[in-house]
Amino acid sequence: MIAPWLQPQWDGINLAACPNALLLHGQAGIGKADFALTLAKALVCEASPNGNNKPCNCCEACRWFDTGNHPDFVALVPETHRRFMPNEALEGADGDPSPSKKTKQLRDEEGDSVEKKEKKNIAIEEARSAIEGLMIGTHRGGNRVVLVYPLESLRAGAANTLLKSLEEPPSSTIFILVTSRLDRVLPTIRSRCRLIALPPPDRASGLTWLRHEIAARPELTVSNDELETIFYEQGGAPYATLDFLSAKQDQNEKDELFVSIQASRYLLQGLFQGVRIDWLDVAEKTHKASFAVLLASMQRWLADLQGSAQANAVRFYPKHAGTIGVLAKQVRIEKLLRLWKGVTQARRHENHPLATRIQLESLLMQYQQIFGD
Repeated sequence: MIAPWLQPQWDGINLAACPNALLLHGQAGIGKADFALTLAKALVCEASPNGNNKPCNCCEACRWFDTGNHPDFVALVPETHRRFMPNEALEGADGDPSPSKKTKQLRDEEGDSVEKKEKKNIAIEEARSAIEGLMIGTHRGGNRVVLVYPLESLRAGAANTLLKSLEEPPSSTIFILVTSRLDRVLPTIRSRCRLIALPPPDRASGLTWLRHEIAARPELTVSNDELETIFYEQGGAPYATLDFLSAKQDQNEKDELFVSIQASRYLLQGLFQGVRIDWLDVAEKTHKASFAVLLASMQRWLADLQGSAQANAVRFYPKHAGTIGVLAKQVRIEKLLRLWKGVTQARRHENHPLATRIQLESLLMQYQQIFGD
């Protein structure tokens, strides 16, 4: 399904003359995965060409795609993202349960967190296994589509394996690469793709879509004020907002997203304190959560501090504009900018954090020091 705010980008793609590699990039949580899957499905759809009116959702190829059994669709994704793929796209040929099914079984049998058992990166062995079969002809005589999502999850060796295929693309093969962190994509990969920027929606469009989705899910209960607050906190990303609400509703204390939500809220409470922050306590109570989520929350808070100090503008936390305005008058901009740079650098390695707690303590201690001389 194409999100309404991404329809112009969809209309700009010529399915009949698609390049061999497309790189979809944009903010996390705006619908890139759905866009990429719809595009992949359209490229293997076998209905008669009719402009961009694909996928038809009726032909045999579309039905195979929906059940995860299309022989010319290859999904190269880490275990943590397999839930986004068609039903059984990654089930082994030997009939063994797919990794996503296996982790569900582990959850049922052991009651442990799935995320702790799932890999967050794509290893070189997985990339080689997916790409080895590309040199033979397609099974259906049409396009073969290779989806890599998220692209930044490729380990170095896997990225080099992909690069070789992009340099000498197999016949009738189209690569769809998806990333939320274009800055972490190898320049050599970027240069071999057509880049398509996918934008977030404006405030009105995003909230309208969210209200429609929530209305279709009676289990989700949220007031308009709370919905807007969460929407802003998630950087105006509707899909991320919906995931947040679902995790909040489930209240599953073994779910990584729920744990991260709780931790990010506690982190913000600490940031509210400014120079009085008890950074040791905050680090102690949040460091087990997703480092990426914590860094994103801190980065948005710092952005609002800078925006308030320099332009009297608050983007991510308008509900706390008063507190931010008071703190903004106390910050030293040069120190704030140095901390911003430190958080940005930490985000480059957020999926491979070494001593997360130590890094978090260091950043929070620096935060305390941006107030005053």
